Amino acid sequence: MAYSYCCNVRLASLSYDEKYQFRHFAYQVDMNIDPRHLAQLSAIVEEESFQLAAERMGLTQPAISRNMRGLEARLGSPLFERSGKRSLPTALAKRLARTGMAVRAAQAEAEMDASLMAEGKRGIVRIGAPPIVAGRYLTQILIQFLEEKPGWRVDLKVGLVPELRSMLSRGRVDIVIGPRDVMNADTGITFSPLVEDRIGILCRANHPLVHQTKVSPKHLQSHSWLAHSRDSLLRQQTEMALLESGVEKLDIVCEVGAISAALEIVSSTDLLTAMPVKMTLPHLEDRLKFLEFDHPLFHRPIGLSTRRNAQLDEGAKWLIDRFRCRGVT
Repeated sequence: MAYSYCCNVRLASLSYDEKYQFRHFAYQVDMNIDPRHLAQLSAIVEEESFQLAAERMGLTQPAISRNMRGLEARLGSPLFERSGKRSLPTALAKRLARTGMAVRAAQAEAEMDASLMAEGKRGIVRIGAPPIVAGRYLTQILIQFLEEKPGWRVDLKVGLVPELRSMLSRGRVDIVIGPRDVMNADTGITFSPLVEDRIGILCRANHPLVHQTKVSPKHLQSHSWLAHSRDSLLRQQTEMALLESGVEKLDIVCEVGAISAALEIVSSTDLLTAMPVKMTLPHLEDRLKFLEFDHPLFHRPIGLSTRRNAQLDEGAKWLIDRFRCRGVT
């Protein structure tokens, strides 16, 4: 027998056996069930009265009776049996009523979500940030957000700057906290600086170059390096600045994508690496130190990027205000 199963109802609240029974029945008949009729059926079974169910669902008794007759015709099976003046639900009706309860619960949940979101009391804030920014700098504000807005959720995406820029352009995130991607200017994205940061050369605290009075390009060229991923904006900017400063070639012996791994390796070896200074300071402890070496191309402001003319919800606006309250330092 040909079949068409087009019943768009939520079965999440049913047990595995109940879901199986309903689907097994549904695939044996040609039907297109209106989820509203299942919701009405569940009210009839609960109230044990067509009249009370109609009042509960905001319908007239003739209307809900007509809907049940239509549902029976579509199913090809009775849903009620007459017993004196009463209409008793069949086993099929009771089974479908469970699905109807799930439909009503989903509708009530959706209405509540819509109401709370309209009032700014519930929602999802989607944020993107590169790994080093997603650490303590970002998490401190997120903790405050979650404490002050218990009805909200945070979806934090961590990735490289080009990836985050693409996610922002396509609407997969609403806010990106990170450096400006000067090599890929997007006129559809606005950038507001938050923190005046720069790239620094990082090494272990007792590295030989730490005691050097003046670190020169030759010193940097004579040591081995740990580099970030090739697609990393941090690596691209670092190599460009070092080349401009006179470092002709880097002896890269290790490439790492994870910031935590990079910090751990550098703290235990004589390798050099590049890190944004202010974003890294909370991670230095007594193990790591920045060398006294700078170049204008090391300038790396951290800012807030959004889509131009984007309609942001209350949660996103709250976070943006908190970030801007820190000021440009």
